[in-house]
Amino acid sequence: MSKVVIVDYEAGNIRSIANMLTFLNSDYEITSVKDKILNADKIIFPGQGHFKQAMENLEKKNLIPVIKECCQNNVPFLGICLGLQILFEKSEEAPNIEGLGIFKGEVKRFTKGKIPQIGWNKIITTNNNSYLSDDYFYFVNSYYVKPDDEAIISSYCDYNGQFCASVEQNNITAVQFHPEKSSTAGLNFFKKWIGE
Repeated sequence: MSKVVIVDYEAGNIRSIANMLTFLNSDYEITSVKDKILNADKIIFPGQGHFKQAMENLEKKNLIPVIKECCQNNVPFLGICLGLQILFEKSEEAPNIEGLGIFKGEVKRFTKGKIPQIGWNKIITTNNNSYLSDDYFYFVNSYYVKPDDEAIISSYCDYNGQFCASVEQNNITAVQFHPEKSSTAGLNFFKKWIGE
């Protein structure tokens, strides 16, 4: 069975992901140790909170070069919520803070409707998608990613206008919603991604 590492950089929502992996009988470890992350079979990069604090936590734990190296390797890598947003270059949430820059583009704030978006919303997948289905997933977000290269988008969602709900490129899959809180749809996503 493959070993899944959940990256611990104090950015929230780790416990609910761990609960999902426990339910799936997956072998996992929560860690911020460089060698354990780099030697994982699969990596989950969670996140919940503020863009600035997340980047500062990564820097404090010396994990920025580690995450960049993981993304360049061919190890399956899953970013969730804020873990998607900080893969990009910058965010309107923290204009003076650089993101990881794995993907070119920025994180934008919703300008219409109730902010944050909280609740179930349906995604529509693109042809650039390996793990998702057109289904309802659970969102909690005030911001969304706007990739320079739209070819990496794997699903869209509508919240007073269309926005990118997930991306996929090579070994990297990253989603704005919370699959670990998305009932059957989320469970099916994790099953496919983990490959159990």
